[in-house]
Amino acid sequence: MRRKHTLFAVLFLIAMMLIVPMHLAAGEASTTNIKQLIYDEAVLLSQEEYNEINALANQYGVERETDIIIVTVNNESSTDVKRMTQEFYDEHAPGYDKPHGNAVILTLDMNSRELYLAGFYKAKLYLDDERLDHIRDKIAPDLTNGDYKLAFEKYIQTAHKYMGFKPEVNPDNIFYNVWIQLGISVILGGIIVTVMVLRSGGRITVNSRTYEDAATSGLVDCEDRYLRSNTIKRKIEKSSNGGSSGGGGTTSGGHSHSGSRGSF
Repeated sequence: MRRKHTLFAVLFLIAMMLIVPMHLAAGEASTTNIKQLIYDEAVLLSQEEYNEINALANQYGVERETDIIIVTVNNESSTDVKRMTQEFYDEHAPGYDKPHGNAVILTLDMNSRELYLAGFYKAKLYLDDERLDHIRDKIAPDLTNGDYKLAFEKYIQTAHKYMGFKPEVNPDNIFYNVWIQLGISVILGGIIVTVMVLRSGGRITVNSRTYEDAATSGLVDCEDRYLRSNTIKRKIEKSSNGGSSGGGGTTSGGHSHSGSRGSF
């Protein structure tokens, strides 16, 4: 019996010695596989902030199989921000799955204070013009306030969130919120329990007709009198968020994309 226990202990130690190096190798591989997804030419981030945002973009990008990219430029040549985004995609050939593959790009033009968002391939399908508009609306106030790290975090997290929903579904619908769903469940559960408690005392069989004498009961008199009705027409004003989508397009290299542009 003791020999069996000793044999199992030796085998366990050998197995652990083999497994640990494999985990270490996997960890080293994952570290070396971190891509550069942040191109901060305008130097809006400190080195520590850059490392955090780049790691976040890698983490969330792997989960959606899409490169989530940020490009900041001073743009002294005053090139159009949409054109810069298209040229970046053509020249750098980003893509999670292959060169010129799945990618979403946020470009900040610090000269004209404009931003452009573009989704390529899978990102074009899951981050269409409308969804990119929503992302732009979420991050623009932080960019205006100079909270670049916060804005970049929101961009990465929101792009990741939106790509988890099927196309043509509104991901900001309150019914997709976990807390809203939980609240509705609690309310419905409370209503069901209340109805069950009220019915548990037995049904009431006496009603207004129980003691009614049909022979002597009847309608005494009835009168309807129509007075007048008025119709008022009112013009409904359309609201504006102060931005412009800019829409998508096609790069000079022939890559179609969704798009959204605006100022900050």
